[in-house]
Amino acid sequence: MPGTLGWDDDLAAAFAPFATTHLAARVARVDRSAVDIARPGWETTPQRAAIRSPHVSPAVGDWVAVAQTLGNQSDDDAGAWYVDEILPRRTAIRRADPSGRSDAHVLAANVDVVLIATPVIPVPKPALVERMVAIAWDCGATPVVVVTKADITPETDAIAADLADAAPGVDVITVSVVADNGLCALERYLSEGRTVCLLGRSGAGKSSLVNALVGNEVLATADIRADGKGRHTTTHRELFVLPTGAVVIDTPGLRGAGLWASEDGLDRAFADIDELTEGCRFSDCLHDTEPGCAVLVAIEDGRLNERRLESWRKLQREARWMAMRNDARLRAEARRAWVIQHKEVRRSGRIRP
Repeated sequence: MPGTLGWDDDLAAAFAPFATTHLAARVARVDRSAVDIARPGWETTPQRAAIRSPHVSPAVGDWVAVAQTLGNQSDDDAGAWYVDEILPRRTAIRRADPSGRSDAHVLAANVDVVLIATPVIPVPKPALVERMVAIAWDCGATPVVVVTKADITPETDAIAADLADAAPGVDVITVSVVADNGLCALERYLSEGRTVCLLGRSGAGKSSLVNALVGNEVLATADIRADGKGRHTTTHRELFVLPTGAVVIDTPGLRGAGLWASEDGLDRAFADIDELTEGCRFSDCLHDTEPGCAVLVAIEDGRLNERRLESWRKLQREARWMAMRNDARLRAEARRAWVIQHKEVRRSGRIRP
């Protein structure tokens, strides 16, 4: 399946051990213990597949090895599909688990480009864009800020400029689905075999953008509320095939995006600050009151916005906190595994209590 649905040589090599007994398919939707899977020819009618193992947790965008049981020939039943294995993920968009547990929650897998949908009304929050840019860079995807609903205010260009300052090195594109403007600027990200994922809060215009890219009303849409807040029209993540051969993954609106990003992701999202720190007098400069701080000098002379420094500090603290929680969780899991193993050894009689 080269070039189809994002299939490539690396996936083919990973799938080789299953090739004689299974088929490769891509997860288009996840519902608890079952998924919809897509293969060439199934794009318009994905097949349902159950998950046999509790240790297999596919995300939308995953490539999986699936097998089919023999059906009842008298009933003309082709049999049921089952997911047995997840192929290695090339990338994974992760956020902190909404439940508050110290686990990463995978939003989508094997993504090449993250389209960060940001509506012009209410006025966008640069800090949320910075957070999503960091998440995208960290997973290995290319972030693109898409300013949506550009037709409803004359301030669109100014808003786009502010967001460009919050996302240095990231393309910022303004679009209007209603006026059919700006969509052509997205074409270079939608070539055959590429996977794009839409992130943004409710009411950001993600569903309308997907419909425009697919060329069909595949998702329900709704106007924003009178208070400017978005309405939830998407309640699950789902993969769609575009006419170009690319695939797009739509996601529900995010009320928040708990950071799950490494230091590298933050460094790329805040490349301007990272570059300034090289000029600080002290290598461990906190950019607070230290003498010779290049970051503080940049704020004084207007080269750096103080809001952006505060956002960087906040995300750094959040990333350190999540890293500590994750380390504590891994230590606890290792401790539990050791206790279980020790009990099994004692039960087998190999050592005495």
